[in-house]
Amino acid sequence: MAPSGQAAEKQAPPEPGPGRELKSWRCLVFYLCFYGFMAQMRPGESFITPYLLGPDKNFTQQQVTNEITPVLSYSYLAVLVPIFLLTDYLRYKPVLLLQALSYICLWLLLLWGRSVLHMQLMELFYSITMAARIAYSSYIFSLVRPARYQRMAGYSRTAVLLGVFTSSVLGQLLVTVGRLSFSTLNCISLAFLTFSLLLALFLKRPKRSLFFNRSSPVGSGATPSELDRMSPGPGRPAGRKAGWMLLDTLRRLTLVRMLWELRDNLRLPQLRLWSLWWVFNSAGYYLIVYYVHILWNVVNPTNDTTEVYNGGVDAASTLLGAITSFAAGFVTIRWALWAELVIAGVTAVQAGLIFLMYSTRSIWLCYVAFVLFRGSYQFLVPIATFQIASSLSKELCALVFGVNTFLATILKTTVTLVVSDRRGLGLPVHTQFLVYFVYFLVMSAAYFLGAVLVGLRHLHERRHQPLPLAQDLSSPEEAATQVLSVQDGALLPDPEISTWATGPASMEQSEQPEAKA
Repeated sequence: MAPSGQAAEKQAPPEPGPGRELKSWRCLVFYLCFYGFMAQMRPGESFITPYLLGPDKNFTQQQVTNEITPVLSYSYLAVLVPIFLLTDYLRYKPVLLLQALSYICLWLLLLWGRSVLHMQLMELFYSITMAARIAYSSYIFSLVRPARYQRMAGYSRTAVLLGVFTSSVLGQLLVTVGRLSFSTLNCISLAFLTFSLLLALFLKRPKRSLFFNRSSPVGSGATPSELDRMSPGPGRPAGRKAGWMLLDTLRRLTLVRMLWELRDNLRLPQLRLWSLWWVFNSAGYYLIVYYVHILWNVVNPTNDTTEVYNGGVDAASTLLGAITSFAAGFVTIRWALWAELVIAGVTAVQAGLIFLMYSTRSIWLCYVAFVLFRGSYQFLVPIATFQIASSLSKELCALVFGVNTFLATILKTTVTLVVSDRRGLGLPVHTQFLVYFVYFLVMSAAYFLGAVLVGLRHLHERRHQPLPLAQDLSSPEEAATQVLSVQDGALLPDPEISTWATGPASMEQSEQPEAKA
């Protein structure tokens, strides 16, 4: 007879081992990355502007520049905050479905719309897709453990960048080599988007989110968050109306306290500096991205679709942006001393590239200038992200990026209303780029002045107090572990993938072109 201990051991159900957990993790990563890749497959996106200006739609440059494109900025400002709140409240998946449906509606209007009003409605749906990009970057971090955030960020960012690059290259090959019409290319994009909607239907819906659907305050070895420290106590009471009312009151109180604490953190010079850079530079950056394809059509007004290389330029700029973002992780300098000078130098380069796009009559110089412009912007994005995130909790960091993005959107919309809209100055696109050159030139001069003042102050204080090294010598690569807690909120915008970056897609953010061709 076997000992009783052995019998009990045989009767005990086997616990899932690490092999089963690893297999589940790999399947989850593969599906999420495959969805992120397929959601970027829109080969016709780089050619929307020549499609609107060509014989298929036959809109005038004035209509596209001063009546259709400005609606994108206005509608994005209107939907940004509601979709941000719905993303967290509905736990991501419904917003991903909304994004997929909006893409389909966008391309249906693009293919069969005939009037300016139809195209303005198309811009509204496009703004919804832009605002909803935060849902993917937030979603992926809600399904994995904190220990896997960094790897998940790398995998998802790679999948999205690869999707954007592949989409742009495929579109260019179909136009140049396959000699497909823009209309056929848009039908192919619609087919890809329908498939991505089917993929979104099978995504797992998370049980928690950052603000509205929080789990227990501390679990699985995680450290208490800012919200947990502000609102300590037991978990959410179930089935009691009074409990829900109390929880809503605490949420409102928590937001007030977070804003109050954020006011204190704004005293940090580096936080102020990089937040201002985020607001002013990203507003100018997206104005360039929105209107550069119209400028290309002015510089190279051709009806031969095989001579339009918008897809190749988007692919090259995406690749360069990824390289410069990666290279920024290895920059190690005294940021408290040199940040203003670095920003001033990069902004001056951007101003020069914008002036080159404005003044040249060579489409190839215009292409190269835009690729370098995007690459220079992407170089500073991860540096700004890490400098802002390194001294804040994930909730405060999410709030900072949200406020910065919203202020940048307000500024961008204001400039659009004054410069581009026919109800304002209604300037042609060529003159607009001269305005944007002055905009970046003024920013560069302001940062150079700030660098001079910082240098003089440093020389004055050098004999009395050494420069602190704790954060100033941190490179983005060294600060990555500090930013992982921010990635849990997934509100870091990546200007090329997500408008909030997504962060790390969003950041952006980053990594699909926010603007149509």
